[in-house]
Formats: sequence, C-alpha cells, structure tokens
Amino acid sequence: MNSTRTNDRSSRRNRSDGPAFGSSAGSRRDGRFGSPAPSRSGNPSRSGGHGRRPAAVQGEFALPETITPALPVVEAFADLDLPGPLLAALTAQGVSVPFPIQGATLPNTLAGRDALGRGRTGSGKTLAFGLALLARTAGQRAEPRQPLALILVPTRELAQQVTDALTPYARSVKLRMATVVGGMSIGRQANALRSGAEVVVATPGRLKDLIDRGECRLNQVAITVLDEADQMADMGFMPQVTALLDQVRPEGQRMLFSATLDRNVDRLVRSYLTDPAVHSVDPSAGAVTTMEHHVLHVHGADKHAATTEIAAREGRVIMFLDTKHAVDRLTKDLLNSGVRAAALHGGKSQPQRTRTLTQFKTGHVTVLVATNVAARGIHVDNLDLVVNVDPPTDHKDYLHRGGRTARAGESGSVVTLVTPNQRRAMSRLMTAAGITPQTTPVRSGEEALSQITGAQTPSGIPVTITAPVAERRQRSTSSRGRRSPASAARRMTRQSSFNAAA
Repeated sequence: MNSTRTNDRSSRRNRSDGPAFGSSAGSRRDGRFGSPAPSRSGNPSRSGGHGRRPAAVQGEFALPETITPALPVVEAFADLDLPGPLLAALTAQGVSVPFPIQGATLPNTLAGRDALGRGRTGSGKTLAFGLALLARTAGQRAEPRQPLALILVPTRELAQQVTDALTPYARSVKLRMATVVGGMSIGRQANALRSGAEVVVATPGRLKDLIDRGECRLNQVAITVLDEADQMADMGFMPQVTALLDQVRPEGQRMLFSATLDRNVDRLVRSYLTDPAVHSVDPSAGAVTTMEHHVLHVHGADKHAATTEIAAREGRVIMFLDTKHAVDRLTKDLLNSGVRAAALHGGKSQPQRTRTLTQFKTGHVTVLVATNVAARGIHVDNLDLVVNVDPPTDHKDYLHRGGRTARAGESGSVVTLVTPNQRRAMSRLMTAAGITPQTTPVRSGEEALSQITGAQTPSGIPVTITAPVAERRQRSTSSRGRRSPASAARRMTRQSSFNAAA
C-alpha cells in the first residue's frame, strides 16, 4: 500500500480506538450517519428509543465517525452524475426513484469516496454500489486476466443475483462481467478472465484458486466492493478476503455494504476504508415495518403435520431447516403428500441449485426447502411467507432468513415453529434481533394456523418435479454432443463404405 493511504489509515485507527467504536459512541450518534437519509427510510425509530440501537443487540460496533461531510441525498437518478446509457438502462428496467440507500450513498461513491452502507435485505444495496462501480469503470478496457473492478460475495447464489442485477447496466456501458464461484467449471471461468472482463463478481475461495493458477491478477482493480461482509467473516473467509484486498490497487475505492454489521467487520472497516461515507437505512436489528413476525408454539408430535399444511398453502413459501438431511427428508415427505417442493442446500451441485431456484421463481416449484445457504442472495418477487421450521440459533440468521420476504417495500410474514423446549432460546433470539413477535399456540387443522399462514390440507397425491421441457431438450442435445466424436467417427466410416460401394 502506498504511504499516504497507510498513514491515513494508521491515524484513523488511532482515532477509532477511542469513543467512535466504543460502547458509548452509539448514544451520541442517534440518527446521524452523515446524511438526512434515515428520515427517508420511513421510520427512524423502528427499533425503539428514538432511533437508538437497542442495548440488547449483540456484537454490533458503533459506526465510525467520518471527517468529510457526506454529499446531499438525491431524490432522482437524473440528479446524479451518471452516464447517459446508464440512465437509459434504468428507465428501460422501470427503475425511476432511488431507494434510500441509493440516494444517500451514490453521490459520494460516484465521486470516488469509500463507503460503508448498512441496509436490510431488499433495500437496494446492489444498485447502490453497482451503479457507482459501473459508472466509474465505463470507457475503460481490461487486459486479459486483469479486471478493473471486483465485487466479493460470500455465496454462489448471491454472486449470481448480483450478476443478474447488474448485467443490463453493464451492457449499456459496454462493460464485460465475469462470475467466479465454486461448483462451476473453473476452466470456463479462467477463459472468461483470459478474454478480458472489466468487472468480476466472485466468492473468495474460487477467486483465490484462479489467482494461484495465474489466471487472474488484481493489481489493476481500482474499485472493490464487499457485499455481506459479515457473512464472509462468519463463514471463515476473513483471511482470504484480507489477502485479496491486499492485492488490489492501494489507492483504489472500497465499498462495504451489508444488512448487518458486527465486530467481525470491525477489522475490515478500520484497515481498508478511508474516511468512508457512512449510511444506514435501517438499524440492523430493526424489524421491517412491512413484515409481520409470528412465533407459533407447536407440540413436537404435531410439528410435521403443521409444517405440511403450511407447505400446501396457495402461493410460494421458503422453509428453513438446520441440516441437509432434514431438508431432503422434509422435501421427500412433502412430495409424497402432494406438495410441489424442492430442496436447496450445499450438498447440491451448482447446476442443481440454479435449476431449483429457477423452478421456484417461475412457480414450477411452490415450496423451497432450504438450509441457510438460501438465507442470503436469493431474491424472489412477491414472496410473502418465510417459515423457520427449525428456529435459527443466531439473530443475524433470523434477520437474513426473514429478509427473503418483504423485499423492496412489499409485505410479508416470517413464521417460526417453536416447540416447548425451544421457547426460552427463541425469546432471547427475538430480543437480540430487536423484534417483538406475535406469539400464538397452534395445532394442525386449526383455524389459527390457516389464518396466519394460509395452511390447508394437502392433496395426498404424490407428485414428481420434472425439469421443464425446454431444459430436457437442451440436456438431451448436449448429451448427444458429448457422444458426438465417437458417433461422428462411426458415421464417417459408414459414409466412406457407402461411397466406396457406390
């Protein structure tokens, strides 16, 4: 790193060791965050106490004080210094008014400033960092294996979601994107990097593998984004993340966006962000105002029946369980009961996971049974119910699971099934999350369960989930393609014999 930036960071660390990151600092910064954006989020005190974080929130660190005042919030994308093609792409995508986190951070990030942004899932973080990254990279051309901008994410699903969200805008300014994740062909990803990609969306492990193979260098990366940095820390990626950050251009721009910020992220903020523009749409512990939270007290012997009835409701639902085995078992039971369910967990290949998500988003599958692999990075329009069949053990997991519904201003419900021996732990988790749920004792077949979740009796006629016709045809064609060398040789031999005989 160059001496100027290192000195800036060193002096900032000395300042940050004081009250800025201390337990008393938060009480002095009620509603600050460098801009009037909290008032635009609709309810600045949604976590209680005049906008203060509740004392019970575990692991949070106070947001850093900044030296340079943030630029004013904008009310329209036209007020931003965006290239014309990007503005046209926004219009074409039907995006007209910035979400609060976009209106607050984009004026600063477009100017090249580091940013620390916190907002609930579905609050628009992807465009908040993506538009700035694309606008500042537009007009440049990457050399082979040397991307110009990097977006690091913790999971394959989030990588794909970010890629899908930004691709129309990248095309509008003629930037090439490459997605680098595990579970997919590393050879194809290496080829994409060799061909030249200005923007790379990557999970840390696979990117490290490609760097170790000599297929990628980060010395030309001028803009780096960490999306869901806290989950990367929780998953043990922190050493890889810091090693990657040490390879990008030291004078470059860094942006860190997440739905939650805790002390796992403290090191990243201190070491890699210089005088960042800080913005928080919602305190990370706050409950979304358009989201209802229900804790349903069930008896252990009746839990499976209640779960099955909820799954048989009209409309889609995501159901979270703790283990891959439990996910597979419930999925099998639901299919046998007549419910169109599919499993999603880390034991599935990436093509399987991608196909399952596509089937769920299109309605071919109505129940997605998943482990926490689906808790982040999955966006499904009009999903109004998330069910924790197994209660999460961490309040962050609860918030991220629940964040699959009530996205982008829509409404939704989060339902958690709690047996008697889980009630005390669930009460502590809700307190840590800053949420006061509605608690209801229920049994399968009762009106209360139906009113809250739309539960109904399943058909009992077993169903089989098959791949869509178009996909089966494509697979059949590709299978023939894999056998084609030998088949072609046989055909050529037969044709030669025929020609000779003729």
